[in-house]
Amino acid sequence: MATKNTARYLWLSFVLSGSLAAVSAGAQEGAASTLVGSVDAGRAKSATCAACHGVDGNSVTPDWPMLAGQHAAYIVRQLQAFKDGERTDVTMKPFADMLSEQDMHDVAAYFEAQTPTPKGADPALVGLGQQIYRGGVPARNVAACIACHGPEGTGNPLAAYPRISGQHAAYTTKQLNAYRTGDRRSDVELNQMMRNVAEQLFEDEIRALASYVQGLN
Repeated sequence: MATKNTARYLWLSFVLSGSLAAVSAGAQEGAASTLVGSVDAGRAKSATCAACHGVDGNSVTPDWPMLAGQHAAYIVRQLQAFKDGERTDVTMKPFADMLSEQDMHDVAAYFEAQTPTPKGADPALVGLGQQIYRGGVPARNVAACIACHGPEGTGNPLAAYPRISGQHAAYTTKQLNAYRTGDRRSDVELNQMMRNVAEQLFEDEIRALASYVQGLN
């Protein structure tokens, strides 16, 4: 019972702190831009993106993220982070630099409108991955992923939480490790939630969690 109560407390405190940060982040983003993306315009502008992310946002290379079905606001936020240098990637930086704010909204609208291709999880890793995703790791104050990303991994666009369901396990593993080492810091406006979680996860837990997320459809 104590373990269940601890997990419930962690989940509640994580949600409350995250919600307050997300409201602030959302308010700032809303105040900064009132642009609306065009799916049709984004289709043409995303031609360059197709080389890595696929024509419809379903990348075939595990190291490159799936963009199909991702929340437009999140895509815009990441493109801005690449352009501003807040998030570093030698491949993404030059492409982001070429995009205007309207371009970003158009491309994001296009990818959000696409349908993700279902994928599976490694049966050997599902148990541990599901345990962490749904229950966290109370002994290390790791909150459950479900608190922000939802039971199906669809996230919450209003709270700036991305869709992670069906994302390549290799890419998710890479990002969690980047958060853990501090190489990725694009969660500042969310009270460094991702870094706080990733820092407490072991390598085998990250692999299991990433595989479980890949299987969410």
